[in-house]
Amino acid sequence: MASKHGSKTAEKAALNFQAGIQLASAHPLLEPMLRRASVERRTGTPYPREGWATVAQEGRIYVHPERLAEPQEWVYVLAHCLLHLGFGHFQKRFQQREWDLACECVVWQFLYTLKLGKPPEHLVGLPLLGSAELPGKTEEALFRLFCEKGIPDDLPAYSLTGTMSSDMLEADPTRNRHMYRFGAAKEEWEKVFGAGLIQAVSHAIDTAAGDTRPKSKKLSTTVSRARDWFINSYPLLGALAASFEFIEDPLICHRMQISVAAVNDASKEIYVHPGAGLTDMECRFVIAHELLHVSLRHSTRCRGRDAYLWNVACDYVINEWLTEMKIGAQPRLGLLYDPELKGLSAESIYDRIVTDLRRFRRMGTFRGVGLGDMLDAPRASWWASQNGMDLDEFYRSCLAQGLLYHNEQGRGFLPAGLIEEIRALSQPPIPWDVELARWFDDHFPPLEQRRSYARQSRRQSSTPDIARPKYIPDLIAQDARTFGVVLDTSGSMSRHLLAESLGAIASFCESRDVFSARVIFCDATAYDAGYMRPEEIAGRVTVRGRGGTILQPGIDLLEKSETFPKDGPILIITDGYCDQFRTRRDHAILLPEGRSLPFAPQGKVFRMSAHAASTK
Repeated sequence: MASKHGSKTAEKAALNFQAGIQLASAHPLLEPMLRRASVERRTGTPYPREGWATVAQEGRIYVHPERLAEPQEWVYVLAHCLLHLGFGHFQKRFQQREWDLACECVVWQFLYTLKLGKPPEHLVGLPLLGSAELPGKTEEALFRLFCEKGIPDDLPAYSLTGTMSSDMLEADPTRNRHMYRFGAAKEEWEKVFGAGLIQAVSHAIDTAAGDTRPKSKKLSTTVSRARDWFINSYPLLGALAASFEFIEDPLICHRMQISVAAVNDASKEIYVHPGAGLTDMECRFVIAHELLHVSLRHSTRCRGRDAYLWNVACDYVINEWLTEMKIGAQPRLGLLYDPELKGLSAESIYDRIVTDLRRFRRMGTFRGVGLGDMLDAPRASWWASQNGMDLDEFYRSCLAQGLLYHNEQGRGFLPAGLIEEIRALSQPPIPWDVELARWFDDHFPPLEQRRSYARQSRRQSSTPDIARPKYIPDLIAQDARTFGVVLDTSGSMSRHLLAESLGAIASFCESRDVFSARVIFCDATAYDAGYMRPEEIAGRVTVRGRGGTILQPGIDLLEKSETFPKDGPILIITDGYCDQFRTRRDHAILLPEGRSLPFAPQGKVFRMSAHAASTK
């Protein structure tokens, strides 16, 4: 019964603490600082064993993991710690105890004036709280008073530690254990506190005035100035910035789990959390980041990859470009930036990420750790602008025109990689069958004709007795023109996909004088169908198997075959649901649109159009 009672108490303590966190997050004064701080409630941290909480200068708050308290008491404790950061109390003085007490008194009186939260029991009876006036209104005045006249005897247990020791840690002993940098410097915490104070005053004025307009329609001066700067001074992204709606609603951002910012290209909305405490330059950086996600069509270029890891790869590229372009300043909250990845494309970075999922799964975008800032929304296929453009065409047009104006007006440096991507997006994509045809052209150039007397040409009437040779294809080269086809015949492969891919291969073989191909069917095991003519591949193939998907035995069968040319290429047809395979030969992979491989491919990848990959 005792253990059962203890478990219920621990559960109630955890629920009350989470309720206190939610209440503090909903307060406009505390929310900006709480977003930047890191609250830890677990054993093994420097929390006070007899008190409530301690706070480190880096912004980490360590609360007692077992203390049972009311949610309002936790609001008071969190606000107390955050105000130490916002007031810049982490200072070294020659009489440190007097300085710490002066800081505590200022925080006590500030919280009492705001009626924010409920003070813990050991602080309720303090004589300096309530209606009593402080002997000094600032920390400096109180510090001088305590140094001259001493600390009053009626101030026992003046801190959240429950003892005479301060609740402000001189150094955070756990700061090297974390991958990301939390918090900020003294001046930065003061700026964040100032942003929260402005937000709280605005909220109070709106409430008193009966302003019932949605908060999403009212932009802060920081976001408004950043948007106007793009429209008026940065033509590359100005048209896009003008076409998007900016939403700054803390409730919406909290519900959508947006820590700093996110974008929805289908609905043309950019979400900026007002509690992030961004400066003007940081806000420019964040808005440019989200606009580049949209304009470079990163959401549509995912093409079957893991959406979050693809988002992380795109973030590395964009943040590198924005740093080179010197648009705004990198947010002090942290971002995905690695100089070692400079010059790599998003596709190349993604191939690196998939080899180390344990590390990169912990990376955080502007939306949060484990969340992508490109929101997954239903595609508005009916969407069109007044000019009749579809969504992709509209965004490409805005970016292409912006690049033209940017260069004409000489508005600043643009990285070569960004210019290449913009120009590539301006060109229509090459159809998959054309790309596959080029692959066939590279491996099977036109046959050279040679003269042979085996088949004589027509005799000339002027010299009927002279035999003349006829030009015929090189039969020896013709016999070597073959390739291997490793066909995934698992149950996940649709009939439409098989029919379309095999039909395309047959037509390419006939047009390029490839008279046979070595076909291997692969599911749980490999089935060798031998050499087949193009018309047999297209029309009279009997697919065997339909079990699991293991392609490596089929590739090994071709590589070890004595009758298959040593330099013969291999074409692998699969839907992406297969195990990893390796081959030393030149090869290509044919995938349906919207699918990806569970590993980084070494050969070329061709993606069939959507109608070819329709379901069974």
